[in-house]
Amino acid sequence: MIHIHARTPDGVPSYEVEDFRAITEAIKGAVDDVIINYSTGAIGIPIGKRIEYLRELKPDVAALNMGSMNYAKYSSKRKDFVFKTVFENSFDTIIEFLTAMNELGIRPEHECFDSGHVANLDPLLDMGLVSAPLQVSCVMGVTGGIRPTVKNLAHMAEQVPDGAVSNWGVIGISRGQWSLIAAAAALGGNVRAGLEDNFYLPDGEMARSNGDLIRKAREIVENAGRRAATVAEARELLDV
Repeated sequence: MIHIHARTPDGVPSYEVEDFRAITEAIKGAVDDVIINYSTGAIGIPIGKRIEYLRELKPDVAALNMGSMNYAKYSSKRKDFVFKTVFENSFDTIIEFLTAMNELGIRPEHECFDSGHVANLDPLLDMGLVSAPLQVSCVMGVTGGIRPTVKNLAHMAEQVPDGAVSNWGVIGISRGQWSLIAAAAALGGNVRAGLEDNFYLPDGEMARSNGDLIRKAREIVENAGRRAATVAEARELLDV
């Protein structure tokens, strides 16, 4: 599965339909089949604008942030924050996105930055706004979210709602992602790797591409006795 954040040529985040279209068409032109996942997370961008590209392009999956939080990057060298803000993802916002995704037949990826975000699925399940198979991503290592430890990953995985057929996985931020990938593989979860989350290979060498990171993640998964799913298998697991 490919997770798409659109950006302009100078690297500025974009929420324009045509930018998402151009990236999607380039990807589909290079591979036979792939699951497309669009980001919907943004600060200061109207919800309607973020739903517009979902409605126009109908990706297989769209990421959905599952709770509001302090969202920051801290520099221990500066003894100060590089940036800090409040990332708003209220239940009203979540429900507006879910309503649109359900209408469009888009499977939500529930991005959870803390264990309480996983628990936010409970009322949504009771309301019938989400349905199996759930796709729950434990995002770990963001300042303001849960610390990226193996114990915390096991704790978050245990919080995935009972009685719901679920696929859970880990999104580890920075170099700590490698121990989390190994832990998720051992615990039966899915994994994500890529330059959006981490620039470095386990030995500290800077990755040259997403491919470098994906190859290493696959090696770790296979060393744990697991294997990468085919695209067809992934579509069946996610019901997309």
